[in-house]
Amino acid sequence: MTRQHPFAALALGLVLGVAPLAGLALPAHADGAHQPRRAPLPRVLKMLAERYKGRQLNTTMGEAGGRAVYLVQWQLPDGRIKVFTVDAQTGQVVGS
Repeated sequence: MTRQHPFAALALGLVLGVAPLAGLALPAHADGAHQPRRAPLPRVLKMLAERYKGRQLNTTMGEAGGRAVYLVQWQLPDGRIKVFTVDAQTGQVVGS
């Protein structure tokens, strides 16, 4: 089992131009309204596995364009690593 450096998510976010969130729970808006419901991570990972050969290495939450996203590190069969940016509300890949 590999140990993650505590700043790995922050560094990954900076490289990708997205801001990692402090926790998995999204805060409520100032007016008390809650953020939209997120796509379940297992469903997102299943979708990626069906589209791309390989395996998940790591996942963190972040923000891109004002929207919550999953940042999924994925290792391809040839050893290359891709980072997929997945809209956390819709479950759609919005960047890779």
